[in-house]
Amino acid sequence: MSGPEIMAVVGFFVAVSGALWGVWWRVEGRISAAKDRADKVAEDLAAHRLHIAETYVTKAGLQEQTTQIMRAIEGVGSRIDGMNERLDRAFEHPHVTPLPRRRTSSD
Repeated sequence: MSGPEIMAVVGFFVAVSGALWGVWWRVEGRISAAKDRADKVAEDLAAHRLHIAETYVTKAGLQEQTTQIMRAIEGVGSRIDGMNERLDRAFEHPHVTPLPRRRTSSD
């Protein structure tokens, strides 16, 4: 093989290896960018979970509040039932006031 043929073969292999290295470099860059985005998303998710834990109520807390509200509603219901019974007793025996007597001429 002559010098120009060897240089052509070496140039071809350098060009192919350069192209492969360029492709690998771009793929590696995208992988590192994806890792950076994944880390950012993980940090955002952790911050969101912390916000939710600080802001919103737990299941046990919600159950306790629901129990207190239901007790208050039952108390209001029993008061309303008591009011109905008192009204029923008030109308069972109506208090009748006698009408005043009319005066007649003989009085």
